[in-house]
Amino acid sequence: MITRYLLCLILLGAFSFRPPQPMTWVAIGDSITYLNDHPEQTGNRITKGYMTRVVEKLPYIRFVNQGHNGWTAIRIAQQIDSLGLTKADIYSVFLGTNDWWHSKPLGHFTDYRQNTGTGTVYGSFRIILDKLRRLNPQAHLLLITPMQRGDFVYINNPKNNAYGSYKPKDGQTLESFAQAIDSIGHAEQIPVVDLYHLRSLRVEKLVNYKRLKDPATGQYVDYRYPAYTSVSFNPDTDEYPYPTGAIARTYDGLHPSDEGYALITRAVVKAMKTFRQAN
Repeated sequence: MITRYLLCLILLGAFSFRPPQPMTWVAIGDSITYLNDHPEQTGNRITKGYMTRVVEKLPYIRFVNQGHNGWTAIRIAQQIDSLGLTKADIYSVFLGTNDWWHSKPLGHFTDYRQNTGTGTVYGSFRIILDKLRRLNPQAHLLLITPMQRGDFVYINNPKNNAYGSYKPKDGQTLESFAQAIDSIGHAEQIPVVDLYHLRSLRVEKLVNYKRLKDPATGQYVDYRYPAYTSVSFNPDTDEYPYPTGAIARTYDGLHPSDEGYALITRAVVKAMKTFRQAN
């Protein structure tokens, strides 16, 4: 009797701890997603992005990179039927930072609820999520909010630069875009990875310093946040303001470094561990 009981326990344990079934993950996003497969476009300041890191932690998942450099949620929604999206077990949507910087109208939750179209970010998220549900009604969905931003200066073209999320752009805050995505997740019971409010990705942690010319002396000074926000940068005459020593959670004020991607990965893995293959 004891032997039979122990055998049952062993069989039950073996059944309970079966390895997870293979799953396909389509990651939709902007440059932060795109750069996963293009480290050479970062001046090789990163080695791998968050998707590669996630599947290293969860090897039963295979990812498809649907990151589009510089795209907004509105543009993704406008072109949703031409992106070549395929049926998958998991879809993540990591958008919003470019909508904020390009002053795209956020809109209101009624735009999402009433499916008003691509005139607003809220309406665009409805189009995106509806498309994913049509592709696979049983798929797991995951929303990822934009992270905070320092002053961005593109490593390959310093004339492409933008101030950070510490102040509004045309009356809109980046935080309001993050809150909008969170509200959609809450209403639809979709998990949300809230990077904007992740303490380890606060704006003061994104770079160690920004190297700028002291307006009084013309000498280069390593300014920390928030001091650097009040010192101008001239891309025509100044050195690139983020030498390797400035790299912290981002390598250019906006795009994650290896350290930043590791923090994003930790949050995404925590959410994805709850996903299992649908029967």
